[in-house]
Amino acid sequence: MMRWLTAGESHGPALVGIIEGMPAAIEISTSDIDKDLQRRRLGFGRGARQNFEADKVSILGGIRHGISQGGPIAIEIANSEWPKWEKVMAADPIAENEIANLARNAPLTRPRPGHADLVGMQKYNFEDARPILERASARETATRVALGAVARAFLKQAVGIEILSHVLSIGVASIPEDAQLPTPIERDEIDANPVRCFHKEASEKMIAEIESAHSDGDTLGGVVEVLAFNVPPGLGSHVHWDRRLDSKLAGAIMGIQAIKGVEIGDGFTTAKRRGSVAHDEIEKNSVGKIVRRTDRAGGTEGGMSNGEILRVRAAMKPISTVPKALDTIDTATGAAAKAINQRSDVCAVPASGIVAEAMVALVLAEAVLEKFGGDSVTETRRNFENYLAALTIK
Repeated sequence: MMRWLTAGESHGPALVGIIEGMPAAIEISTSDIDKDLQRRRLGFGRGARQNFEADKVSILGGIRHGISQGGPIAIEIANSEWPKWEKVMAADPIAENEIANLARNAPLTRPRPGHADLVGMQKYNFEDARPILERASARETATRVALGAVARAFLKQAVGIEILSHVLSIGVASIPEDAQLPTPIERDEIDANPVRCFHKEASEKMIAEIESAHSDGDTLGGVVEVLAFNVPPGLGSHVHWDRRLDSKLAGAIMGIQAIKGVEIGDGFTTAKRRGSVAHDEIEKNSVGKIVRRTDRAGGTEGGMSNGEILRVRAAMKPISTVPKALDTIDTATGAAAKAINQRSDVCAVPASGIVAEAMVALVLAEAVLEKFGGDSVTETRRNFENYLAALTIK
């Protein structure tokens, strides 16, 4: 069984992730993980913190000489700013006289609307938002991206699945509905785009949206789409709600900070269509393979992958740390106040696509292991090839 876990706080000494259940013989190295973490830092509209919160990756266990060993894989992402926070975020008690006058240690009692601050303070009975925002921070997603890099390597090496994301919209700027889907060949081209958008004209409009929001002291959200190619039919199951592939994907994507909506394929647009034009009709292609004529369902039917391109969309709300701070209350006094204004980005939609890629990779890796799992990549690949060869309906 595959399972994974992250630990750590935004300004703690490090973030740590552990993934268990990955087979032996996955080719993966620190540089591979670094590449995806660098991609997570991409995007026009990111704040200054991206320049100094460098991701320093260390593989602590489970990999030897670039090859997974079959045991749990542990990854650490060190915080380069830790010396500034060593006393404020220390695990052990610190003498009051050592931290009383530190500005970073001042209680945060003006919770931000749209953030975990207030409800977290209420749930865990804290008078200060620091213990909440440190863990609720999207900084935690760096660990997910690192673990997702392991899952991504396994998927490609074992069954040939490749995963890509691109931005569909930022604010009111969006790509045309009939825009061409990118393929893995265009990954570098997408990453080189300031907003990770594959459509040139839409990209320019998105940049203008971000510039306008920055001038107004505001923030922006948007929509990203994750595409998974070469997904075989039969991942997931229709027999229980918690084994349905689309259910697992939706839950994983909704678990990303600031994501407020998920759709598989055309999702909400399909809800407006009549049945005669909503579903993907079945035919044989020029080489006699059974395919869907369209991909409105986004690669899933009945809770299972159907062999078409898997398409998952995520709607990200505007960042809740708004420079022109929103109204709130000071929980220490009960008086009206302006919300905490921590440093942040104007727009993190381009980066959210990388996090969403990681979550899709982790879900698909679990599904592949459930279906074809072996103790090594070689065994998994053999099981996969035997499955394809044994399909009676091709």
